[in-house]
Order: sequence, then structure tokens, then C-alpha cells
Amino acid sequence: MDVMKSIQVSASGMRAQGERMRIVAENLANADSVAKEPGGDPYRRKVITFSNELDRSLGVKVVKTGKVRTDKSDFEMVYDPGHPAADANGYIKRPNVRPIIEMADMREAQRSYEANVSAIDIAKNMVSRLLELLR
Repeated sequence: MDVMKSIQVSASGMRAQGERMRIVAENLANADSVAKEPGGDPYRRKVITFSNELDRSLGVKVVKTGKVRTDKSDFEMVYDPGHPAADANGYIKRPNVRPIIEMADMREAQRSYEANVSAIDIAKNMVSRLLELLR
């Protein structure tokens, strides 16, 4: 594989993981957001999809981000009759965001990003060593 192609593949992975970190950060920022009106739905967790697509100009498969979708899991119901968003029974819906899961996703995205940075560094070092040998 051409060194520039490997750098492009790693760069596409870095872009995808950066987008994933942005979605996770948005989820964490809205983990305590509830509806403004009684019985309304709070913030719904978002998840991003990835796919491998052939980059015809490079002749290799690169990582692309797909649609950002909402997590359809149930909201947590909390009894809080004094809250302005409480329904007739005194329950409010809490977002379906679990901070521990988001932190694990963030850590995984960070590690994947770092792995792609390392791959780019290795490719750059290989080119540098090749140039030294050619002198």
C-alpha cells in the first residue's frame, strides 16, 4: 500500500472518531435536560453510524460517518410532583443518556483517534527513513 494512501485512511478514521466524540459530548451535555412542558419528552440520546466506502481516487476503503440517529430506548421515569415538567401522576421523563456509557464511548473514540495518529506518525517516519537511505 502506498504510504500516502495509508495516511489518508488513517485521516478518515480520525475524522470519524472526532465526529463520534462530538456526538458523545452533546449527549453528556444534555444528560440532565428535561422537557419544558408537562409530560413532554426530554433530550433523546444520539448515536452515530460508520461505514467503509471506497474512495475511487485513492483506490482504498476509507471510514465515513453515516447518519446521526436517535436512541429509541425508553426514558427513565422519576417521581417529582413539584417539577414543572411533571405529568398528571407526578412523574418526569429523564433523558435516556447514561453518563457511564457515554464516557466509555468517549474513551473508545479517543483510543481509536490516538491509534490513527500513531499510524500516521509511523508512515511519516517510514518516508523520512527512506529519504535518509536515498541520500
